[in-house]
Amino acid sequence: MEEQKFKDIKKVGLAGIFGNIFLLIIKASIGIYSHSQAMIADSVNSASDIIASLMTFIGNKISSEPKDNDHNFGHGKAEYIFSLFISITMILVSIKLLVDSALSLIKKSYFEFSLILVIICIITIITKFCLYLYTKFMFKKYDNILLKSNYKDHRNDCIITLFTLLSISFGFIGIYWIDGVVGIGIAIWILLTGINIFIESYNVLMDISLDEKTKEIIFNLVKQHDDIKNCYNLYSTPIGYKYFVVFTIAVDGNMSTYDSHNLANHLEKDVEALEKIDKAVVHVHPTDMNKAR
Repeated sequence: MEEQKFKDIKKVGLAGIFGNIFLLIIKASIGIYSHSQAMIADSVNSASDIIASLMTFIGNKISSEPKDNDHNFGHGKAEYIFSLFISITMILVSIKLLVDSALSLIKKSYFEFSLILVIICIITIITKFCLYLYTKFMFKKYDNILLKSNYKDHRNDCIITLFTLLSISFGFIGIYWIDGVVGIGIAIWILLTGINIFIESYNVLMDISLDEKTKEIIFNLVKQHDDIKNCYNLYSTPIGYKYFVVFTIAVDGNMSTYDSHNLANHLEKDVEALEKIDKAVVHVHPTDMNKAR
């Protein structure tokens, strides 16, 4: 199952790379030729999408490597290291794009309207919508964070290109300032997306703890075992898009070592069956029930 998952994510990454290279070539060529700032901005967005798909491909390849003596919890965090690279690239590109679009608006730059601009937008929307459907299908199959980011990116690109098409349509009737405004809007969109990816990646790399909802589910699993008198010291750390958790359970001190550890083993398996958990370790603390009373 894991091997097939990584193969399918690899296919999604490759589809994104080749699809965006195709879109980058046609959008950049036409955008530069026609001096359309919105189309140039859209082509820059495609360039950042190529980087994102490439980083997804590389990150998925590294994270798929099995655990070894040097990496006891596997290589899952590679996804977030590469996501951090993606976010920094997107932020830098968006700032440059924002400045260029603002200058275009201030200088009242004009672009040469062409029917080919409209055709390029339509081709982009169709291509991106197909990538969106394909990636979302894979996300529903595997519920993977990389696939989730990619399908949302493809969806956003469809919306961005619709706005690009809008600015080109206004250019046809002589309203050119919309082009610069749309360029600024796309730049801000890329900037906010980059910031969100940066924050998410940073949190994981800084070992953000498990969310409260999943913690509550773990405590409810503990409550299902009558022999467990208490549960405390729950600690967690992300290893890729899943978590390693460790916590302590208190049991009657008169319970045999075999029974208490057997109880802990069963609880570990229950917790590891949760979607967000990769590995669980349960410590057993014998309690003097007479003193407890």
